[in-house]
Amino acid sequence: MEGQGFRDRAPAFQDLGVAVIGVSFDRPEDNRAFAQKNGFPFRMLSDSDRSVGRLYETARAPEEDHPEFAKRRTYVVDPEGTIRKAYRVRDIGAHPGEVLEDLRGLIAGG
Repeated sequence: MEGQGFRDRAPAFQDLGVAVIGVSFDRPEDNRAFAQKNGFPFRMLSDSDRSVGRLYETARAPEEDHPEFAKRRTYVVDPEGTIRKAYRVRDIGAHPGEVLEDLRGLIAGG
């Protein structure tokens, strides 16, 4: 549902000059199939060794519930590589719209 929300708003993100990139712990072929099935117009990167997940604090510790799954997080990263906003996703249906509105505000505010 979250990815579909970003998909459905892809033209608005593109109008802002924003690249949307999804990352999961799945294998590249699984990501490719998932993206194709859902019609995602953005890249899905595979982090099967969880190195990115550890850096961005999305990898769960082995003792946590469902350690095989990433925590739902979104990061707005500017062209210089600075994280401008970080989200702990609570409502996957509303989240893509929230990110879009926040981006509009960040871009308008410089």
